[in-house]
Amino acid sequence: MTTNKRTAKATQESLHSIFTIPEAPDSTLGLIEKEISENLAGFLGNHIAAKERALSEIEKDFASSAIPEEPSFVSDHTRHILDKVVAQSVHTSSPSFIGHMTSALPYFILPLSKLMVGLNQNLVKIETSKAFTPLERQVLGMMHRLVYQDNDHFYEQWMHSANHSLGAFCSGGTVANLTAFWVARNNLLKADGDFKGIAREGLFNALKHYKYDGLVILVSDRGHYSLKKSADILGIGQDSVISIPTDGHNRIDCQKLREKCLELKQRNIRVLSIVGVAGTTETGNIDPLDKMADIAEEFQTHFHVDAAWGGATLLSNKYRPLLKGIERADSVTIDAHKQMYVPMGAGLVVFKNPASVASIEHHAEYILRKGSKDLGSHTLEGSRPGMAMLVYASLHIISRPGYEMLINQGIDRARYFAKRINQHADFELITEPELCLLTYRYNPKAVQNLLASSSAEQQDKINDLLDDLTKFIQKRQRENGKSFVSRTRIEVQRYQGRKTVVFRVVLANPLTSNEILNDVLVEQLELAQESETFLPDLLSLT
Repeated sequence: MTTNKRTAKATQESLHSIFTIPEAPDSTLGLIEKEISENLAGFLGNHIAAKERALSEIEKDFASSAIPEEPSFVSDHTRHILDKVVAQSVHTSSPSFIGHMTSALPYFILPLSKLMVGLNQNLVKIETSKAFTPLERQVLGMMHRLVYQDNDHFYEQWMHSANHSLGAFCSGGTVANLTAFWVARNNLLKADGDFKGIAREGLFNALKHYKYDGLVILVSDRGHYSLKKSADILGIGQDSVISIPTDGHNRIDCQKLREKCLELKQRNIRVLSIVGVAGTTETGNIDPLDKMADIAEEFQTHFHVDAAWGGATLLSNKYRPLLKGIERADSVTIDAHKQMYVPMGAGLVVFKNPASVASIEHHAEYILRKGSKDLGSHTLEGSRPGMAMLVYASLHIISRPGYEMLINQGIDRARYFAKRINQHADFELITEPELCLLTYRYNPKAVQNLLASSSAEQQDKINDLLDDLTKFIQKRQRENGKSFVSRTRIEVQRYQGRKTVVFRVVLANPLTSNEILNDVLVEQLELAQESETFLPDLLSLT
């Protein structure tokens, strides 16, 4: 039996109605809005499929490139979205999905997001964001104060100054880091005598004028890949991002950092920026920021801290000391969509000196006029949505003490999970948690004993099998849909720095319980036993 699909037509009346008349409460869209408002977690749990479909199968639902010649009814298309998009989305808010930075959102975020989208403000200029512009400036002031802890007079003077900016809101850590280096580059290679500055004359003439044989960015081996993107875009090249070795705790080796600075100085290569990592993406470790600030001062170079992961930790008085030295940075990146529980697309960078951003100031007669308070004059991105409103609301509704509870809970839960892993004979903790991230792997006790007494060559063979087993368990766990951990490859000191495949977990979701963590380990044990190749091969070696 075939059913006739309803057909709609594009008319003046139908187009007018979708701009003015809401869907009925009992329509598909109306029911979705009601269910989301009353029980978001329940809605997501009911509509996101537990089992994973292959990406190649999902792609078939999105295979046509033709723009529709006939419109769809709102309810019909909403049903299509439910079946083809929502059902196959990743359940990022599930308390048992502990593999990525995305987490459950506070319930108030949804109606406020709807309000933000409905207002459709454009933060590029005052004319399209009259109230949002001072709001964003205030949020930047609050985040600047979180990092630098200046006094009231400082913020009264600079927060709403037309010719200054305490930072920039952007879509995420990548653009925030790029903005920091852009400001550092333009301040380093500024106008001088007949030279009009790098912004006007370009990198080639800038290096020639200042007689430098190159520019580099120094960061640890754990630096985020966005740094190479930034170097590419700024014209100094990806190879100019130089990695400095880390210690056994995934923190930069400051002695080697200083040695590299001396070597580069002798070669007449200028260090554009030294980058401290406050919460590495893979392991959550924090560089010795105070020592790095000393080295940056010694060599008179810009000190940037990529705190996209760990910046929110400053909201916790208990754990703020972990980031000691961050207040000495010239610029700091923080992602609000990580541990500040706002939706994706909320990153920011703050600058210690409010005058720093003058080096990237740009104007246009029709949009960004001199003397105005348009935020777009100091941002890489032009048109932007008012995401700062969601950070503003969260800072007020949750408050600093509330955030401290959330941050402390995540770190404490990570420590609990690490303790459980250490207590279990068949799991091996790879990195101890400093923040709410940790790595580990399944490694039967008999195999651990074998590794301890094996030669380096034998260890490699055993670890190759363990790598394959880790991949098998992680993939099967994801496909089962009950829980999820991510995986990565990191150097492990106890195995001579070998790149090793490990499970990676992020314990930021406040709904994740100790019971759920125990269940994750139980499921991984069961999946290991299902292996028809890797586990038998491993055990045969013992």
